[in-house]
Amino acid sequence: MSEVATVRRSRITPEREAELYLAVLDLLREVGYDALTMDAVAARTRSSKATLYRQWGGKAELVVRAMRSQKSGGIAGIDTGSLRGDLYAIIGREDDCAIEQNAALMRALAMAVQLNDDLRRAFKDLLVEPEVEEFGLVLQRAIDRGEVSPENPALGYMVHMLVGAFATRTLIDDLPPTQEFLISYIDAVVLPALGVPTR
Repeated sequence: MSEVATVRRSRITPEREAELYLAVLDLLREVGYDALTMDAVAARTRSSKATLYRQWGGKAELVVRAMRSQKSGGIAGIDTGSLRGDLYAIIGREDDCAIEQNAALMRALAMAVQLNDDLRRAFKDLLVEPEVEEFGLVLQRAIDRGEVSPENPALGYMVHMLVGAFATRTLIDDLPPTQEFLISYIDAVVLPALGVPTR
């Protein structure tokens, strides 16, 4: 899927692509996934639907790639010398405003991902699996440094723990996830589960 998409998108400049992605994310926040249409994207961005379909194939891939575009670079290259430092650096890539916007986007997609096969597949292939793979490299370095035992059963739940904290902060506390909250969660929950001292 990604190779075909790369060929399709090669005709659009990076600046135009970024402009389209921002428009898609604005529409997603405004109306949600189900009500977002390629007609609306075309009108908002002064594009033709034919161009959008040629470049992205459909709404699901366009939306997920728009979300992926907001990620501040990959996490695989983050290496501070400690797992705690790496996790702090991952959280520190985005300020509280960006974190809150991303949480809002995730809420807008939560139900649609469960009900729409195309969206779920694109979400998993283009967003979830690449990030899980990169996060695995961060954890492997912690294992190689001797910080975490490769036998620790919590390793298999690391992504679940972090996504859970991010996704449920608003649901449980009626507050947005913030850097302060996520860092405190890392110290109170994630690192202890891995047997890593927090201080």
